[in-house]
Amino acid sequence: MEFKIEKLDNFTQIEVLIDKLDTHIAPSLKSELVLIAGNGEKNIILDLSNCRYCDSSGLSAILVANRLCKNASGTFVLVGLQTAVERLITISQLDTVLNITKDIDSAKKIILSE
Repeated sequence: MEFKIEKLDNFTQIEVLIDKLDTHIAPSLKSELVLIAGNGEKNIILDLSNCRYCDSSGLSAILVANRLCKNASGTFVLVGLQTAVERLITISQLDTVLNITKDIDSAKKIILSE
C-alpha cells in the first residue's frame, strides 16, 4: 500500500507510506485526492514524514491537493517534510503558497482556525 487515508471529523488525513513521492505513485495520489474532494471533503492533511524524495510529479500532486481544497473553500496542510523534500518546495517557492507544519497537531489547529 502506498498511502493510508483516514477520514476524520473536520478533515481527511493522507499519509504517504513509501519514501518516494514520484512518477510511480503521484498519479494514484492525484486520483485519490480528486475522489476525496468529489466526496465533499474540503480539508486535507498530507503527511509526508515517510518521504525522503519528491520529484516534479509529486509536487504536481501536492499542488492538485492545494487547488482542490482552495476551490472548495477549504484548507490544505502539508506535514512532516524531510530535508530534501523541504528544499525542493523552497526552491520551487511553494513554501509561500502552501500551509506547511511540522506535525499533525499543528495541522489540525490550522484547519480548525480557518
